[in-house]
Amino acid sequence: MHVDIDYERLYRDTIPSVVSVYVGRGAPARGAGSGFVYDLAGETSDGPTGPDGYVVTNDHVVADATDVEVRFADGQWRTGRVVGRDSYTDLAVVRVPDLPTAARPLPVATENPQPGRPVAALGNPLGLDGSISAGIVSGSNRSMRTSSGFAIPDVVQTDAPINPGNSGGPLVALVVADTDDTADSTYEVVGVNRARQGDNIGFAVSPVIVSRVVPSLVDEGRYRHSYLRTRTLDVTPTIAAANDLDEPRGVLVVDVAAGPTAGDRLRRSTGTRTLHGQRIPVGGDVIVGVDGHEIHTHEELMRYLITETRPHEPIAVDVVRDGTPQTLEVVLGERPAPDRRVPVN
Repeated sequence: MHVDIDYERLYRDTIPSVVSVYVGRGAPARGAGSGFVYDLAGETSDGPTGPDGYVVTNDHVVADATDVEVRFADGQWRTGRVVGRDSYTDLAVVRVPDLPTAARPLPVATENPQPGRPVAALGNPLGLDGSISAGIVSGSNRSMRTSSGFAIPDVVQTDAPINPGNSGGPLVALVVADTDDTADSTYEVVGVNRARQGDNIGFAVSPVIVSRVVPSLVDEGRYRHSYLRTRTLDVTPTIAAANDLDEPRGVLVVDVAAGPTAGDRLRRSTGTRTLHGQRIPVGGDVIVGVDGHEIHTHEELMRYLITETRPHEPIAVDVVRDGTPQTLEVVLGERPAPDRRVPVN
């Protein structure tokens, strides 16, 4: 059923839950971004003057701060405490005391949005409080490389303008009610915005990753990422030809980090072969499946590891080794801090 979105209503209903996040006291602040009040399964606790709550934002917004200043749409200020952060997904959580009454938590979608779905990016771009921009979901299951040199998997792509200052704010979509009355419709967060990468292209951390990571940031202050201890390349037609593979499918294991538990049964590339003027790694295992799920690309492998596995658990890895399919049991490690110079799967 097609429903025209009333963006005025969307803005009116959701903007009280969108905040500005400022790092550093005084003016100007050392850094600024956006955030939104998060629905942690309805969990709130009573502070001295009212209910405490949680604000989700980007890790790069809070940087190394312990406390941040949070400004709500109605002009109220609060000092929040950063309780958890994760550089690999660029997510952070701020505990905020005495939430304003109008600042209700925004629910997060349980699935990633489909391309073509109308969305609105809310936040405070370029220092302009309470802004909204509209667009559609341009793509899903993207991979977005960060300035730290690693990639966030499972990212939502949108053409809604996302500028510096929008980072950490919600990408919101309409949830159509099962009735004929569109007034019964609600809204859900389908991504956590990151500043745009170019004209008509922006990215947001997916709701599936948000729902997976944020509760752990609240409970433990961190998220424990699974780690296969490998560096891989997508198997392109050229890589398939160099490795005498029947088809370009899966990811080639180029390198495996040392370690007693994870990745020790996977085989790295043993040399190179020149093909079409390129030096191609050869001889390594080709991962084509994990726990019965087909793996076609590095992006799919990363998405499965972050959304479906836990460190120190065994997984069944389907590989092609020397042309022969086989299944290996590999125990996952825990991904080290991002400043470690090791493979990133």
